[in-house]
Amino acid sequence: MKYILLTTITLLLFTACAKTDDEKAQDLLAQIDSLYAKGKYKETLDSITVLRERYPMAIESRRKALAVWQKASLAMAQNDVANTDLRLQEVTRQLNEATDRLTRNMLAVKRDSLQARYEAMCGVVRMIHLRQKQ
Repeated sequence: MKYILLTTITLLLFTACAKTDDEKAQDLLAQIDSLYAKGKYKETLDSITVLRERYPMAIESRRKALAVWQKASLAMAQNDVANTDLRLQEVTRQLNEATDRLTRNMLAVKRDSLQARYEAMCGVVRMIHLRQKQ
């Protein structure tokens, strides 16, 4: 009887002292916040994926990481929209200045591709905004 009681008390002490998944995930969550603050959005998303895999039961940490995921995804999409817009403007300018038919056709294809990418990325930004409101 003494051994069972002693074993039970020992097990309770060990489990009471063990860190929860949320506590274990705090270092990784701090790293994620640091990466986001530095503007390293791809690395931020990769680290959040690692957090989800390593600590599937860290509910609060995952909830906080989801907000960072949305902000990092939004920032990446907005950067992509801005870069695509600049390239689209440049190609449009080149198209207006081109004189031979082959060059104009090739630039028109490139312009159409960039326009489709621009519109798709604007759609991504809108979807992220909608998700953030939920």
